[in-house]
Amino acid sequence: MAEMTRESMEYDVVIVGAGPAGLSAAIRLKQLDADLNVVVLEKGSEVGAHILSGAVLDPSGLNRLIPDWKDKGAPVTVKVTEDHFYMLGESGQVRIPNWPMPPLMNNHGNYIVSMGNVCRWMAEQAEEMGVEIFPGMSCSEIVYGEDGAVKGVVAGEFGKTPDGTPGDGYEPGMELHGKYVFLSEGVRGSLSKEVIAKFDLAKDSDPQKFGLGMKEIWEVDPEKHKPGKVVHTMGWPLGSKNTGGSFIYHLDNNQVYVGMIVDLNYKNPYLFPYMEFQRLKHHPMIRDLLEGGKRVAYGARAVTKGGPQSMPKAAFPGGAILGCSVGLVNLPRIKGNHNAMHSGIAAAEAAHAALQAGRAGDTLDDYDTELRNGPVGKDLKKVRNVAPLSGRYGLYGALGLGGLDMWIQTITGGLSPFGTLRHGKSDAEATEPASKHKPIDYPKPDGKISFDRLTNVSFSMTNHEEHQPAHLKLKDAKVPVAVNLPKYAGLSQRYCPAGVYEFVEEDGKEPRFVINFQNCVHCKTCDIKDPSQNIVWTVPQGGDGPNYPNM
Repeated sequence: MAEMTRESMEYDVVIVGAGPAGLSAAIRLKQLDADLNVVVLEKGSEVGAHILSGAVLDPSGLNRLIPDWKDKGAPVTVKVTEDHFYMLGESGQVRIPNWPMPPLMNNHGNYIVSMGNVCRWMAEQAEEMGVEIFPGMSCSEIVYGEDGAVKGVVAGEFGKTPDGTPGDGYEPGMELHGKYVFLSEGVRGSLSKEVIAKFDLAKDSDPQKFGLGMKEIWEVDPEKHKPGKVVHTMGWPLGSKNTGGSFIYHLDNNQVYVGMIVDLNYKNPYLFPYMEFQRLKHHPMIRDLLEGGKRVAYGARAVTKGGPQSMPKAAFPGGAILGCSVGLVNLPRIKGNHNAMHSGIAAAEAAHAALQAGRAGDTLDDYDTELRNGPVGKDLKKVRNVAPLSGRYGLYGALGLGGLDMWIQTITGGLSPFGTLRHGKSDAEATEPASKHKPIDYPKPDGKISFDRLTNVSFSMTNHEEHQPAHLKLKDAKVPVAVNLPKYAGLSQRYCPAGVYEFVEEDGKEPRFVINFQNCVHCKTCDIKDPSQNIVWTVPQGGDGPNYPNM
């Protein structure tokens, strides 16, 4: 094929991803200089379509960005009224009093929100200021300049056939060039991953740690509904060795968010995160809430949990990495949206100062410094040892030692008797051979409280045009059957919350590894947990994937 030529467009700042980080950056840039040309490219069919979060929102980032957000009609209205923590057993629960909790765990002043709807509202604010926002535009490639710095991205490539060659209606996409390029793709963004590797941005940081978050929206009996009630649980069904927990948030309109995060550092390849979530809902406390109600939506997304020691350098030649692409979630608070907003503000201010000074395409070191020393760094510093402690000592290490460490740091202003603990293995490396473990027998979903994966995926409204290359790539097509099936019992069949991967056995033939990419909800778990690191998540064509309504 002849060398491809693409049209190009020039901007001051190109932003990949219309999440809270990217939109905050766009808004802040326009606040600083209304004449800046700013574009936001979003792979979802609309802004918010790929946003999934708990979410209890700490409004500190929003307060800083748009102080009059209430007057402007932000969909941030359900204030937290109750805050409960429970340790679950299989048939009962013990409430953990609020008073021994470190002050940073207090949800007073926070709001239960749909971050998808918050992002939709933020996009409206950005567009009113003159920001160009293009949904349905996957960014599939980085464009590098002659000096090796990031110059832009390729967006809007459509019409490739399954073998990767251009089809009849092929559109090569367009190059969007920026004086600075911001990558705000969320957890494990494909372009961010490329840039981190190319510029060795993670050389001084620990491996990033992750959890798999799964969430359903339920409409419940009005008599059981308490707007503003927040519940977090630990313990059953994961037990004390596998860490994670659940959340139950009562928003408005008789709706409840029910979700579970399973930390991806688990050792047993037979563990089935999705089925752990479904089993959780049969706990008497949760089942009583859901009985008589109906599930109206489902989704899943990986979350970062490594803390500041796992953050790569966030600035690179030509741009910056924002939000969860860096890894800014405060693990014990289960909150990252406020830090994503703070990161967007900081990146915008650094880029604006650079542009004012006549610079372009260099490394925004001031942004990386502010990220580590400003509101985000201060928020993450006090919780930096919770993930390493839970990784070493399980649930009780996180609860006891982690809680003690947060209290001590609250008193000492950030000094810890542990110093800064390091993460050892990556989540992929933590996986042990199946020979060391026993299979786990999960109860069959009842179709009322618990559901099979494929039925639930239909409630994510996921769609991928089938006549395109699979966006889930194998480095070596032989590895799944030759290595992962015999050594790890084919754990990709279980770690995926959407049923994308399966091993198909036919009479007398070797098992086949099948990738049902049409089911993919873009959680990125395969890219993270696969023990052979053989699966690479890339973007499908623009607009494909889940279409979350109120996640």
